[in-house]
Amino acid sequence: MATKMRRLNIAMEPYVFQAIARLSKKEGLSRSLVARDLLKEALSTHEDAFWAREAKDREASFAKSKAVPHAKAWDK
Repeated sequence: MATKMRRLNIAMEPYVFQAIARLSKKEGLSRSLVARDLLKEALSTHEDAFWAREAKDREASFAKSKAVPHAKAWDK
């Protein structure tokens, strides 16, 4: 069966494989779906950490004197 989804072949430690296999059996999903979901969750966590650092940097460089007042920003 053809699919438009890209494939990725990875090597992993036995304990990681076993953990994915256990989750797969518990959730009634294939190992590949469990691995895909775990990868998506990890990427989301990395993205959240990136934006948290960005926010911290922006907050540190924020100067209230240079800020545009809310009313002026939304005034047409």
